[in-house]
Parts: sequence; C-alpha cells; structure tokens
Amino acid sequence: MHDPGVREACRRGDLAAGAPHTPLRVGGGQLRIGTASWTDPTLTETGVFYPDGRSSAEERLRYYAERFSLVEVDSTYYAIPARRMAELWVERTPDDFRFNVKAHALMTGQPSEVSRLPRSLRDALPEALRGKKRLYGTDLPGELADEVWRLFRDALEPLSAAGKLGAVLVQYPRWFMPNRENSDSILEARERLAPLPVAIEVRNGRWLANQDRADRFIKWLARHDLSYVVVDQPQGLDSSVPPISALASPRLAVVRFHGRRKETWERPEVGVLERFRYLYEERELTEWVPRIADLAARAAETHVIMNNCYANYGTTNAAEFAQIFQRVTGVTRLE
Repeated sequence: MHDPGVREACRRGDLAAGAPHTPLRVGGGQLRIGTASWTDPTLTETGVFYPDGRSSAEERLRYYAERFSLVEVDSTYYAIPARRMAELWVERTPDDFRFNVKAHALMTGQPSEVSRLPRSLRDALPEALRGKKRLYGTDLPGELADEVWRLFRDALEPLSAAGKLGAVLVQYPRWFMPNRENSDSILEARERLAPLPVAIEVRNGRWLANQDRADRFIKWLARHDLSYVVVDQPQGLDSSVPPISALASPRLAVVRFHGRRKETWERPEVGVLERFRYLYEERELTEWVPRIADLAARAAETHVIMNNCYANYGTTNAAEFAQIFQRVTGVTRLE
C-alpha cells in the first residue's frame, strides 16, 4: 500500500510507541517534542499514523495531542487563520499543550496567493492588485499591510490567553541576506507581534558565516528578546545554515529538523514533500542529544520540531528522539 520508507517508519514508530509524550524535565526547564503539522495529506492517509475512525479534524488533533506535547502550525504561512480556529485548537488539546505558529508569508517578505487572503483584505485591495494571482507585502498600501499583522495577532489571541502559544515562528527566505534593511525587518516583526514570543529562523547561512558573525547575530537577537531557531538541514550548499546550537533567549530555545536531502534542498521545481522527505536514522538523532540537552538546561522551554513532513517520517522521528533523549540522559517526564 505504502512505499518502503513509510513501511519502515511504521515499523520504527511501533517500536517507539512507548516514548514519553509529556514534556521532559531538564534541569529547571521543559523539553517538548513534536512535528510540523498534524494534517498533511500524506500523514492522514489510511494506515500511516491515525487509526481507523480518527478522520475528523477534532479527532486527529486530539489523537496527536495524546502522543506529543507540541505541534507547529505551518498552514498559517499560506493563509491567515480565523480566530475561531484557534479557539477550537484550545478546546481540543490538554491544558499543558503548546502550539508554535508560523508567520504568514506576507509578514516575511514572501508572496501570498490573493485567493487565500481573508475576504476583508481581498475586498479592500486597490483595483490594480485584484487581478493578480500573487502579491507581496510591499505591494500593499500601508493600512492593508497593517491589517495583515492585526488579523494574524487577533487570530492567535485565544492560544495566547490559554497559555498554549509557544511562539510565532518567523522564517525568512534564502534571499533574506544579512544587512541593515533586513535587520530592521526583524525588529519590525518583533514590534508588531509584541508581546507574543517570537522565534527567528534564517534560511541563508551568511547570517552565521563564521563564529564571530554568528556570535554577534545571537547576541543581537538576545538584546531584542528574540529566540534563535537552531536547524538541522543539508550542508555544503550556498544557503546552508550551520547547525549551531546557540541560545539567544532564556525563555525559549527552538530546534527544527528539516532532513538532509541535499539534492532537493535548493531546487525550485521540487515540491515541499520531496524537499523534506527524509527519515532520520537513530545515530543522526543521537548526535543531537548533548546539544539539545545543553540548550534545555539553560532555557525555560526547549522545543524540538520534526519538519521532515512526509507521511509518518516526522511522527516516527519525534517519538524516537524522545525515547533516545530519555535513554541517553536519564531525564524524567513531567507528570
């Protein structure tokens, strides 16, 4: 029914079924482990992750939240969520659950499909923009750009009020280079989203091209109360961000695993599923244990997100990492 990789992930997922699903206690902080999304079509296929009968949005989220204490919402990058959706997320998850929510494309200098914007925004577009398929935030009049941020923040208010918002993930594209203008863009995001917690991910390695530059960037983020997103991703490419496990904010550390498919990482014609279609081996997860343990010992919360979002690859690796981390470090669960 499924390809060999999915069958292998199923086998390994069964072996890791006893992995701790609640946060782990590391020093005085908490370590949470989860995946990027719980609704990808390849994940919801029969026999991949969800049992028969768990087919509604509510049933799937409740099932996922029984197994992990954290999830990343990536759909918000493509469409600004409705406030009611966040209210349902709150209702359908345990009190101690966390959501990291990805910033909308228009908030990070990337294009958005006009058809996916809220009706209130589409109706307010100038005539010259209504016929476009895609537009950038810089295309919008100032008051409409402000409205994008306002709608996004308003939608997240239920999560924030319930204590379930981990952070807003602000991920910048490969062409977002280190310069004054782009540094100001990061500070603008911080200001517009305040007081919500914000985590910054860059997709261009020039921000951390050498140790001195990396140190300065992390210290700069720290001064502005911004978390740095540590990444595991393909190395040896022009855009490769080194896997520097640095802590910028003692409030929150974030680590995202993107897979290591070097051959697909920078190819524009490759879809998201193929770019992130990578099942980590145990040794690759184990090598991250001491680095994440160090982060977790210094941060109030540490979030590990598996973004290798193809079928059950992410859910399997998330459960495996939780199991490996507890075995190697001997840390205990938070009950």
